[in-house]
Order: sequence, then C-alpha cells, then structure tokens
Amino acid sequence: MSHPLRVAFAGTPEFAAAALAAIHAAGHLVPLVLTQPDRPAGRGMRLSPSPVKQLALAHGLAIAQPQGLRLDGKHAVDAAQARAALEVAAPDVMVVAAYGLILPQWVLTLPRMGCLNIHASLLPRWRGAAPIHRAIEAGDAETGITIMQMDEGLDTGGMLAVGREAIAPTDTTGRLHDRLAALGGRMIVQALVDAEAGRLRATPQPAEGVSYAHKIAKAEAAIDWTQPAAAIERRVRAFDPFPGASFELDGETVKLWQAAVRPEVRGPAGQVVEADGQRLVVACGEGGLDLLQLQRPGGKRLPATAFVQAKPGLQGAKLGH
Repeated sequence: MSHPLRVAFAGTPEFAAAALAAIHAAGHLVPLVLTQPDRPAGRGMRLSPSPVKQLALAHGLAIAQPQGLRLDGKHAVDAAQARAALEVAAPDVMVVAAYGLILPQWVLTLPRMGCLNIHASLLPRWRGAAPIHRAIEAGDAETGITIMQMDEGLDTGGMLAVGREAIAPTDTTGRLHDRLAALGGRMIVQALVDAEAGRLRATPQPAEGVSYAHKIAKAEAAIDWTQPAAAIERRVRAFDPFPGASFELDGETVKLWQAAVRPEVRGPAGQVVEADGQRLVVACGEGGLDLLQLQRPGGKRLPATAFVQAKPGLQGAKLGH
C-alpha cells in the first residue's frame, strides 16, 4: 500500500471488531476508535468494555467513548470532546459498523471521504438494528453485506459494494453473524483499496423492497404456539444466542434452542402430543415441533431425551408462553 489511509473507526459489538481487525491487519493507520461507553455485563454486572474497545486496547489505538455526538444534545460536552479528538485524528475516511449512535452531519462530513457503513443485509431490505435476526425469522433464502456511503437517514445511503451470503435451513443468528462479520471485514478492506484508487461509486438504493429490522425486544422471546410450526422454528434459530425463544412449563421459563418441523402433527396449540423418552413433540397452530434442545433456568442446554427424563409425565401437558 503506497499511502495507507487514515481510517477512523466507529463500532461496538463483535461484528464491528471483526471489521476493525481486518482494517488494522491490512496496514491502514487507525488514529481514533469510537465505541459505546462501558456497560454492566455478566452476573456481577461489572462495567465491561465493548469488543471493539478490547481490540483497540490490544493494538494500542486511541479510543473515545462519547455518550452522544449531537453538539446541541444532552451529551454536548461529550460530543465536543469527540469532535476535537476526530479533528486531531484527521481521518481520510471513517468506517462505521454497528456503532449504536446516530451520526450527525458534522461527523458525516468531517473525513474527506465521508463515512462508510458496513451493514449486514442486502439493502434496502432490513434497514435498522437487527438485520441478521430478522432475515432468519422471515425465512429469507439469502442475505449479505452492503457497504454504504452514509447520509443522515437510517441506512438510506448510496450502495458502494454488495456481497451475498446464503442462509442455510439450520443457520442461527450466531452462525450467520460470524460469516457476515468475516465477509464485512473482507469487503471493507477492498472498499478502502477502491476508495484510495478513486474507484468507489455509490448507487442509490432502490425505492422498492424497503423493510425495517426493528431491534429485538425481550418480550418477543415468548413462543406463541398458535403460530405455524415453521414460523416458530425460524424464530428459535433467529433468537439464538439472544434472547432465546422460551415457553412456560410448571412455573419455569424454559428456553428452546433447537427444533424440527413436523408438518403431520395435529392437536391443540401448545399441547405435548409425544413425550416417550426419545421425543418431545408439541402441536402448533399449523403442524408441530419436535423440540430437540432445551434449557431449564440455571441449567445447561440439554437434548430432548435428557429433558424428558428429568421431567417425566409430560404427555398431554400444555405449554404456556
């Protein structure tokens, strides 16, 4: 690389850390990393740095953690400090991946090449916070990564590069996330090469096919057994590892991590129609589900055989939500 770009980076979770690692490994200068403030996590609820912060610390990169970036907002002091840090960093471009804060106009225009976003969907489908979960939940056959020139809208900027990734029938959000994170890292490195050479061209997003991937709410975890079995099975995969699909049994909230559709099953929605020591089959609004992997509160993920042995007499039981 003749003249390494000065690449500021803004991101927070593992998805973003994969991109930062790829940019750093490609030899670009990273004068500043923006990431969300440390958050309470784990059983002790201790303040924990984001995956991006952990990576930045490991590589000795400068870090800023503003609570907000609006110069006229309630975190105006934070925003002003972040602006000063960015001006000192003098980036050619900023790469943004799952940062979690809205970027106001002053951020978008500060780098001479603007801000490039790594978004985990085929835009304009699944704009917003949870594109990987929603693609699996909807039964999409494929998704991908869009590298986008950011504007002030929510994932509305011009598309610079698109990479496709098939969604397997067994994919969970966790598995698909890891493949997309790796793809995003490869694509942003190539996009920076193209940007340096003046080859990046933005294509406006189509007006058709816009959909929004709303943030996952914990309340969505509760399984509605009146839904078709196929829809529930997709949601089980979409909510693995977070927040986990769950149902109520004997006053406990049980998490369901893996299931298989049994289209021939009939019975009242939510009723256990088979619990023979090997299988645990539940009737749904349409068809049924073979519950394959479950987890009781405080326990480990267990195969259905172990779950049924630990809770005999489930035949005919009604599962709640």
